[in-house]
This record gives sequence, structure tokens and C-alpha cells, in this order.
Amino acid sequence: MTLMTGSTSSHRPSRTDLAAVVVFAAFALLPAAAAAMGDTFIVFFTIRVMVFAIAAVSLSLILGQGAMVSFGHAAYLGLGAYAVGILAEHGIWDVTVSLPVVLLTCGLFAAITGAISLKTRGVYFIMITLAFGQMAYYTATSLSAYGGDDGLTMWGRTEVFGFAPLGDRTTFYYVVLACLLGVYLLARMIVASRFGRVLKGAKQSEMRLRAVGIDPYPYRLAAYVIAGMMAGLAGALLANAAEFVSPAYMSWHRSGELIVMVVLGGLGSLLGAIVGAASFLVLEELLSHITEHWRLLFGPFLILVVLFGRGGITGLLGKGGRND
Repeated sequence: MTLMTGSTSSHRPSRTDLAAVVVFAAFALLPAAAAAMGDTFIVFFTIRVMVFAIAAVSLSLILGQGAMVSFGHAAYLGLGAYAVGILAEHGIWDVTVSLPVVLLTCGLFAAITGAISLKTRGVYFIMITLAFGQMAYYTATSLSAYGGDDGLTMWGRTEVFGFAPLGDRTTFYYVVLACLLGVYLLARMIVASRFGRVLKGAKQSEMRLRAVGIDPYPYRLAAYVIAGMMAGLAGALLANAAEFVSPAYMSWHRSGELIVMVVLGGLGSLLGAIVGAASFLVLEELLSHITEHWRLLFGPFLILVVLFGRGGITGLLGKGGRND
């Protein structure tokens, strides 16, 4: 009888699972609610929220799980966007070409820069990722053939086998939602796997891992590459959402904002990264209507959350996102 009870309870959904269902259900129902209210801006704004949520989840995978504080993570956001924009500039619109190019470009850049960056620790890792991120930023600003500082305008969205279903805002919304769900589930699988346990072990004590014969370096590098490719996907979606590509996508300011999103939602929580991205962008939108110096109001709020809300917003809400 005890065994049966234990078996049943082990299959019960956790609070994190229930919270994730609520969050994704809210995203799924939002277009219908927006249509009922006659407000199309909400749909466009939520697309932006979900795109940055993908980028935040990718950063949470290496920051929250592996303690890799990358201050150049926005570089992958920009690389993904520029890959789509440059291909479109040359008349290549199909997703069967653009998506592999995005993933390959971001994966290759992450593998090269990560192989170097992960040889360092602490503030040195932060500074070297910042340096690589700024290198990508200044390279983008020097691409005069693709707009330089002014950015690159896309005259449409990515096509699928010659068709343009993403031109419809609602269809595009659900494509972005599907990508967010896919990235979240993949990240959860990684965290729950042996691979994820090695990342967490390296975060707690790298010396103990080495003592049992496990070298954490290849695991860290693989996680870094996966996170870069996820952020590249977010960049590709961002380029399609705005139909515009800008070097500002990969600036260090944007990398800092991604870190704030992860910390605000709850460090170590993948669902918290989604909540943090949504909270950050909603607060930015609301506070910017009050004053152009909205960061002066947002700063104290973030400090209060960090000081009194262990686990960020998800911790305050009692969702306990540390195990997702």
C-alpha cells in the first residue's frame, strides 16, 4: 500500500508544472482576448515578450544552471537576426535555408568563443564574453552594405516552402509560442538529464566532479553552444517580428537586460526566466509612459525583489521554480 501511494505521488505534477501550464495557457488564449477587446497592440507586444523569453530561457540554462555569467549573450540574438536579414537581402526567404544558417552561425560562434571563454572563471569570464559580444556588435555596425549603424529593413517575413503564412499576425504569434514551448521543454529535459546534473555539480564544486573522474569543461561548452543556438532562434524571430535588424540587438546593454530578466524571474528557474522577461518588458512599457527615466523607478524595484524575494518573482509567488 505504501509503494502504491509513493508511485502515485511521484507522478503528480509539481507546482512548477502547474505554473507552466497556466503561463502557456495564458499565452495561448491571449489573441482571442485581444480580439474581443479590439486591441491588436497586445498581440504584437506579447510576441516581443515571447521572443525575449526564449532568449532569457537560453541564458538561464547557462547562468542559472551552470553559473556562467555571460555578458555577451545578446550577440547571439543579433547574429540570428542578421543571418535572416542578410539572407533576405539576397532574396533567400525560405525557412529551410534560413533556420539552419541561423543555428549553424550561432553554434559556430558559441563554440569558438566558448572554447576560449570557458578557460576562465569569475570576473574574467564576464569580461571576455563582454569583449566577444562587443566585437560582434562593432562588426555589425561596420557592415555598410547591410545598413551599418542604421540597421537593415526586411520587406516581409520568412517564408515556408514558398508560402508566406507568417505574414498573418496570429499565425506568427502561435509559431513564436510553439518555439518558446519547444525551447522551454528542451531546456527542462537538459536540466533533468545526467548532462544537467553535471552542470549543477560543476556549479557547486568543480573539484569534486574532477575527483570522481568527470571533466566539466566539455559539458559547459556544450551547454554554452546550445544556449547560443537557442538565443539565435530568438534573434531570427525578432527580425521577423520587427521586419528590421539592428546592431543594437547585440549591444552589451541588451545582454545586461537579459541577465536582469533571469534574475528578476528567479535565478535557476527556467519558468522564472519567462516570467522575468514578461515582467521586465511590461514594467518597461508601463513606466516609460510615466517618465523617460523609467530605469530610476525600475532599479529600486529590482533591488527589493533580489533582497526580499528569494528565487525572484517565482519565489515570491511560491512557485519554487528551482527544480525546473
